[in-house]
Amino acid sequence: MDQRTDGPPTREPASAAPEPARRAAALRPRDAATLIVLDRRGRAPKVLMGRRNPGLVFMPGKFVFPGGRIEAGDRHMPVTGALAAPIEAALAARVTRPPRQLGRVLALAAIRETYEETGLLLGTRAYGPPETVPEGAWEAFSRHGVLPDLEALHLVARAITPPGRPRRFDTRFFAVDRAAVAAEEAGIVGEAAELVELAWVKLADARKLDLPFITHLILDELEEQMKADFAPHRPIPFHTMRHGKRVRTLL
Repeated sequence: MDQRTDGPPTREPASAAPEPARRAAALRPRDAATLIVLDRRGRAPKVLMGRRNPGLVFMPGKFVFPGGRIEAGDRHMPVTGALAAPIEAALAARVTRPPRQLGRVLALAAIRETYEETGLLLGTRAYGPPETVPEGAWEAFSRHGVLPDLEALHLVARAITPPGRPRRFDTRFFAVDRAAVAAEEAGIVGEAAELVELAWVKLADARKLDLPFITHLILDELEEQMKADFAPHRPIPFHTMRHGKRVRTLL
């Protein structure tokens, strides 16, 4: 699903902007989530990135992390474990009337989107398959006997797409270790899919790829947080736009 944020917009006076531009600027960002899958077994950590289909209208050919917006089934999927309390607090910070179980639903959206785009199922087989699952992508977790494990997720950052974009998302970026991959389904990535290839790349090499603007910033945030081994009470960076300038605050 398309959920990425990107760089600073080109600004023009509101009075000169055509009606479609004014409508885009007024769009309310949709809640979305992204999952960064990490491989830290070697001397240099690697991240999983996928290249978007060149035929797509939105960000064709860009390398991205899997992710997308919340879907209805994410609110009803069974899980094991829970997000750490500091993560829950950060996810609810600066959210007007946060909905019930916001953190849980965002984490599940990130896990589901990762399966839909890469074929990787994040979770555990230790408890057997979930008894009931929502229709759609979550049915794969039942087939493979995988229960999503929220305890394995770390929160890396939050970013809101700048005003003026035709699609706007309030995206939370999670990270998870590759060891949390419980199963893999073939045939998800390919010429006709949203992602045409997957690559495990070192952070330095990832920065050389054709990336959305925000992804460069998230890679920087990720590197800093890995140095602290995702300490539980670390502040979470929040990237927004204010008066045409990018602002980084902490949650």
